[in-house]
Amino acid sequence: MSALLGFLKLVRWPNLLFILLTQVLFFYGVVEPVLFNGIYMPREFRILFYLLCLASILIAAAGYIINDYFDLNIDLVNKPSRMVVDKTVSRRWAIFLHMFFSMAGILISFYIGLQSNNWFIGFANIVCVVVLWFYSTTFKKKLLSGNILISMLTAWTVLVVYFFAHNYMGGLFREQTTEAASHKLLRLALLYTSFAFIITLIREVVKDVEDMEGDRKYGCRTMPIVWGVEFSKVFVSIWMIILLALLLIVLFYILQFSMWVPAAYNFLLIIVPAAYALFLLMKSKTPLEFGKLSTWIKVVIFTGILSMILFKFFG
Repeated sequence: MSALLGFLKLVRWPNLLFILLTQVLFFYGVVEPVLFNGIYMPREFRILFYLLCLASILIAAAGYIINDYFDLNIDLVNKPSRMVVDKTVSRRWAIFLHMFFSMAGILISFYIGLQSNNWFIGFANIVCVVVLWFYSTTFKKKLLSGNILISMLTAWTVLVVYFFAHNYMGGLFREQTTEAASHKLLRLALLYTSFAFIITLIREVVKDVEDMEGDRKYGCRTMPIVWGVEFSKVFVSIWMIILLALLLIVLFYILQFSMWVPAAYNFLLIIVPAAYALFLLMKSKTPLEFGKLSTWIKVVIFTGILSMILFKFFG
């Protein structure tokens, strides 16, 4: 039992569930009503989507494992009580699991490409595996580059569903897909991709502030170490203001169509928590305060992703 719990801890099972939730909600809350709109969704399309989710989860799990493997010394300082590698899971097993999950995710991606006559996702997921490796070994310790890479990979969890759905429908069911529906799906995909990128970038920099002690000890050159905590707070503030501005634009856009429920959801459950997170950022000075800020950022991420459900009923 302890080995199973250690494994689940190693692969960050709550994060994997969140990836699954994101992709399922985008597929059924956005893709299905926009592209199909009453048209029967083919069974093989659903099966390939489930395989796409599995590939995403496997590759993400592999990334978490290799990250913990190379962060062993840093985690001894930052979070010794949460360590798994070398305690519950040996280093040899960690490397084996990383390779197994990575290869399984890639093979599933190419199977999807074979069935849908599109190989882009397979090659793109190879890039994801390579990026996750070099992030753990190199870029995580570099100024800003690691933060940007993780933000791009997070955004990819949404974008990959768009590419899968758009290419599948455009290739095999072109006559059922209207140009207006394709453009609408692209706009929504870009909206959620931008949200995922910005909010992840914000959270990554906040986490760097939390982990300064261990990162500094082992030669990492993260933003708070190189440019200081105050500069990092300004950087995060700018991105939070950009995020709030985008959310307000979305709010005013949907108000034009008298969509009161989505508007109320956007304001009360996304904009207000994001504004409160900005307020907490201004006050934060200690790792404990930045930890509380990180929790509120997770709330914004969660409510932002859940908003996809609204397109099922109001889109």
